[in-house]
Amino acid sequence: MKRILLLFITLSTLIGCKSSKKNIEKRDATANEISASPQKTGKNDWDTLSKNAGSKKNTKTAKSKEANIIDYAKQFQGVRYKWGGTTKAGMDCSGLIYESFKTYDVVLPRISRDMAKKGKKISLKKVHQGDLLFFKTGNRRNSINHVGLIVAIRNNDIEFIHSTSSKGVIISHLNETYWLKAFHEARRVL
Repeated sequence: MKRILLLFITLSTLIGCKSSKKNIEKRDATANEISASPQKTGKNDWDTLSKNAGSKKNTKTAKSKEANIIDYAKQFQGVRYKWGGTTKAGMDCSGLIYESFKTYDVVLPRISRDMAKKGKKISLKKVHQGDLLFFKTGNRRNSINHVGLIVAIRNNDIEFIHSTSSKGVIISHLNETYWLKAFHEARRVL
C-alpha cells in the first residue's frame, strides 16, 4: 500500500511540473537580465534592472527585419527535404520561406508560385539581402515551383538559402549553371 501511495505522489509531482518552451525562454531572459545587473550600489536595484533590460532590448532590435529573417532561415541549414514540411523534421522550399517570414510577422502564401505574386518585381542588379528569388525547375518549367531567400551578395554573386529535394536546406549561388538557367524573377516583399 505504501508503494502505491509513493508511486501516486511521484506521478502527481511529475505531472504537475510541466514546463513549456515559453516559460523556459522567459526564465532564461530574466536570469540574463539579473546576471547583467551590477552588485548593490545603494541605488534602487529595480531601476538598474529595468535600465539593463531596456538596453538589451535595444541591442536585439538593432538588427533589420531582413537580417533577423535570414538568421532564422539559416537555423534550418542541413534539415532534410520534406514535401509540405515546415519544421526541423523536414522542410520544403516554400515552407522555409513561409516560416522564416511568418516568425517576423510577414505573412506570405504557403506555395512558391503564389509567393511570386506578392511584393514588387525587381531586377537582379537591384536585389538586396532578404529579397526572394523564384525559379522554374525540372519538368515544370512553365510555372514557378521553387523559391529561395537572398542571404548575401558577394563579388557579383548572389547567395540564397533554399530547400532542395536532393540536399535539403542549403545555401547556393545564383551563378551556378543550374540555378541561373532556372531563374525566373526576383521580388521584394519587405
